[in-house]
Order: sequence, then structure tokens, then C-alpha cells
Amino acid sequence: MSQDTVRYGMVLDTASCLNCKACVVACKAETGVPLGYSRIWVRETTTGSFPHPVTKMEPGACMHCTQPPCVEVCPADATFVDDWAMIQMRTENCIGCGACIEECPYDARYLNEETEKVDKCSFCRPRVETGLDPACVTTCPTKVRVFGRLSDPESEVSKLLATRKT
Repeated sequence: MSQDTVRYGMVLDTASCLNCKACVVACKAETGVPLGYSRIWVRETTTGSFPHPVTKMEPGACMHCTQPPCVEVCPADATFVDDWAMIQMRTENCIGCGACIEECPYDARYLNEETEKVDKCSFCRPRVETGLDPACVTTCPTKVRVFGRLSDPESEVSKLLATRKT
């Protein structure tokens, strides 16, 4: 990847998540995801027991991997890495075989039984093309999801990543 290549990413601040699911609702509304399915999620896990249980929220979505196994296993060229290093779907090519679903380490894909096509988070590419953040980012009241250009060291997402241990 050249230095001029645009690459986007998202950082999740799980400690700030309230489990309000505003992000999930915004995603469904923005992308037309049918009832019973979701491109993104907030999972709740509880450890410990009464009187001191600990509940954690785990927001998630496609991680838009740098070496995506879903792309490698797709026999129909339906899953691909776009010019912004986002993992996208060519829905018209999808044969619904589910190989990409099985290969995804994040369980971030689903088979839409109505269309018999696989679907996933696209980082709201059409919104990003117009200068907007993904719908899940703009709707979160506690700013759990931070999106931006990884290729820009001055972006908020790059600055956040620089503070994290690798």
C-alpha cells in the first residue's frame, strides 16, 4: 500500500458502551437490513455472581481485516477489498454458499434468507464518499465508535490507535 493510499478504520471504546443499541438501529435504517438480521451488534457478557457481577458491553462489526480470509474463500468474487481497504460485497455475484460466513473470525456476516445473499458491514461506504461518518458512529450518544482515515496520522482514529498497546 502506497503512502498516498486512503485507508479507513474504526476504534471501539467498549468501556463507554451503554448497550442502548442506537448504533444497531441506525445501521438497520441506513442500510435497509431486514428484521431479524444485523450488520453490527452489541453483545452483553456477565462474569462473576451476586452480589458482584460484572457486565461488559462488546460492540462489534466487520473488522475490515488487512488479510481478510473471507475474500480468499469466496468462489464467486463477491467479497473484495475496495480502494479504501474496506471489505465490500458485490451482491450480484454472491451465490449464497456461506464460505465467507464460516471463514470470518468475527462472526460479522449473515445469510439473508430473503435474498439468499450474504451481507455485512460496509463502513457505510456511500456515506463516507460524501464526507459523512458511518451511521453507527453518528448516532452513538457516548461516541463508542470512532471512525476515520488510518492513513492520516492527524485523524482522531489514528491518534487513538497510537495510544494503544500493540
